[in-house]
Order: sequence, then C-alpha cells, then structure tokens
Amino acid sequence: MFDPVGRAILAALAWIGEVSGFGLRALREAFLPPYEFVEIARQVFEIGWRSLPLVATSGVAIGVVLSMHTRASLERFGAEAMIPAGLAIALIRETGPLVTALLVAGRVGAGIGAELGAMKVTEQIDALEAVAVDSFKFLAVTRILACIVAMPLLTTVTDFCGIVGGFFAETAISGMSWTLYFDRAFSLVEFRDFVPATLKTSVFGMIIGTIACYLGFTTTQGTEGVGLTATRSVVLSSILIIVVNVVLVRFIFFMFPASV
Repeated sequence: MFDPVGRAILAALAWIGEVSGFGLRALREAFLPPYEFVEIARQVFEIGWRSLPLVATSGVAIGVVLSMHTRASLERFGAEAMIPAGLAIALIRETGPLVTALLVAGRVGAGIGAELGAMKVTEQIDALEAVAVDSFKFLAVTRILACIVAMPLLTTVTDFCGIVGGFFAETAISGMSWTLYFDRAFSLVEFRDFVPATLKTSVFGMIIGTIACYLGFTTTQGTEGVGLTATRSVVLSSILIIVVNVVLVRFIFFMFPASV
C-alpha cells in the first residue's frame, strides 16, 4: 500500500530537484560568456511586447470589475471616496502581479514548451550541438532571462491599465474627474507598495521560463509529447506561481512591515 505512495513521493522530489538544478544552471550560465544579447532582446520582444495586448486588455477589464465590486461594498459604509485608493492598492500589491503571471504562464509557458519540445523531437537541438552551438545557453538561458526581465514590465502595464479601467467604471457611475480620481487613487499608495510586489514577478518569470524550458528539453513521444509538454508547462507553472506567491507575500510583509 505504501510502496506506490513512497515511489510517487520520491519521483516528485527527484523531478523538483532536476528542475531546480536546471534553473540554477541557467542562472549560472547567464553570467558566463558568450552573452547572447541579440537573442535575449528578441525573446524579450516575443515574450513582453507580444503579450502586451493580452495583459493590457485584461488589466482594464479587471479594473472595471474591481471598481464595481469595491463600490458595492464601500457604499454600505458611505466610503465611496475610498474606491480609487482601494482599487490601486489591491491592483499594485497583489491582483496585478498574480494575474499577469498567470496570463503569461498561459501564453508564454505553453509557447516555449511547445517550441522547444518540437525542436527536441525533430532533433533540431541535437543539430545545434553538432555545429558547436551551446543549445542550453542559446535556447534555455535566453528565454529564462527574457521571462525574468519582461514580467515586471508587463506587471506595471497591468497595474496602470487596471487603474485606468477603474477610472472608466467610476466616471461612468459617479462622473468623477480624471484629476480627482488619480489624486485619490495614489493618496495611499507609496513607492514601497509598488517595488516589492512588482519585483517579485521576476521570480514568477523564472518559474515560467525554467519549467517550460525544462519540459521542452525533456520532451519525448513525438508530436503527442509536444502537446503534453505545452499543457504541463501551463499547469505546473500556474500551480507553482500560486504556491510561491504565498511565500513571497509573507517574505515581503516580513521585510517591509510598514507596507502591511
């Protein structure tokens, strides 16, 4: 009875160790020459710029929805004036970073996993090695670094678009002016609210890039395996992001107690 459970636990721990080793190796290789700046820039464009419409649209929609829900709650206490500030704090501290990470995990994680998985099963990775190209550094390290760089930028866009979406909802209901809305929105938000919450998304980017690249490099079973890799990349990245977010929030509260 316990043997299957024990084997499953050992297999899970072994997999976690392999993925962790893969990610740590990528971080180490990032500081060693040769430096693939052109490929990193291309991946930042692919991951960041091409994800911009998705995160911007989602940010506006989230801002509108949060504004309506916040109004429904605060109207009971006659505190409608606090709606912009409450919305801004909720977006910047938690909603924006987490939603952006999950959106990028869905779009980018699946794309990287499928792309590298297809290269693996068609032996393109082996072909790169045959012409003396470090496939790990050229394919994995560049994508992981691009995810780390792009995530804080995309999170900032989500935060801003969410606040703008909240303004659209608020001005449609109460007629609040642009100047008054933003004065109230940032009346309680400080720089220490923005920086830790945004920088933690670099960890999310590391998770997305590492898992997607690892699964891509270990893809088997041909085209069926490519589809499985894409699915696993999204699911595992999303689960780890949610779990790690709990730890990071607790860490931020410990390091920045004034922002609690």
